[in-house]
Amino acid sequence: MLPFGVLDLAPVCEGEGPREALARSLALARHAEALGYGRYWLAEHHNMPGIASAATAVVIGYIAQGTRTIRVGAGGVMLPNHAPLVIAEQFGTLEALYPGRIDLGLGRAPGTDPLTARALRRDLVSSADHFPADVVELQALLAPAGDARRVRAVPGTGSEVPLWLLGSSLYSAQLAAELGLPFAFASHFAPAALYDALAIYRARFTPSAALSAPHAMACVNVVVADDDATAQRLFTSAQVQRYRLRSGRPGLLPPPVDDLDALWSPPERDAIMASFRDAFVGSPATVREGLAGFLARTRVDEILFTAQIYEQPARLRSFELAAGLLH
Repeated sequence: MLPFGVLDLAPVCEGEGPREALARSLALARHAEALGYGRYWLAEHHNMPGIASAATAVVIGYIAQGTRTIRVGAGGVMLPNHAPLVIAEQFGTLEALYPGRIDLGLGRAPGTDPLTARALRRDLVSSADHFPADVVELQALLAPAGDARRVRAVPGTGSEVPLWLLGSSLYSAQLAAELGLPFAFASHFAPAALYDALAIYRARFTPSAALSAPHAMACVNVVVADDDATAQRLFTSAQVQRYRLRSGRPGLLPPPVDDLDALWSPPERDAIMASFRDAFVGSPATVREGLAGFLARTRVDEILFTAQIYEQPARLRSFELAAGLLH
């Protein structure tokens, strides 16, 4: 059976705050663990009112503490925002607390707008241009220390927390192949380069101490309900939120709407729907058919499901139905 997991953006819904959002994430993580999901990843975003996982390592600790067996990780940490030593210490600490359950996915985007990126970094010297060197430095900090190493991550050194490279373009696919690391593609929001990225990753992969053969994962939007109409209506929350984000008005996750065409023009609609190309929405039969085609085309080794669903019972039900599609 294909391994499957959750990417949770810790959505803050209209009418609530981060406390409620994080409590709902923990409830979803426990639900996913009981359903057989293997991973529960959270993503670093900043200056976005609708996402509560900016302090990603803190939220990972909260989720790991409240679960027992599911792997919990970052999908991902935006490494240019941080010194590699800080991330090694954070994730080394998590690994010490929850051994064998922590993943560290790394991205090179800021996870925010340019002004906020400057506030995070103070200067832009630590930019994405340093990403390959920062990844290698982080690998060394998490590896067993040699006698000559003067700077060590404590905790962290020797923890060998598994690293993944994340991306939505060809760059991270090439770097993951060069370093022999597993690769996860963000087809849930930027699907255009998915097939080219997978082809490059597989063709150029160099075996490493971490991985002997390529291992690719894709993240997709999946909203499942008892019938197509109900699922499509639940999905409008994510569509409206993305439309507002791309219009420069990021906000909380809204409740479902009845008429999307009242919100946007046809060109705006087409652009948003293109970003949701790899979204599978509908009844179990509809989503099963769509996923089967996607898996046949991509031949990924794992898949992550994400779903921005306003109503918590419907969110839990969607992940329950989605898990049943892969058993």
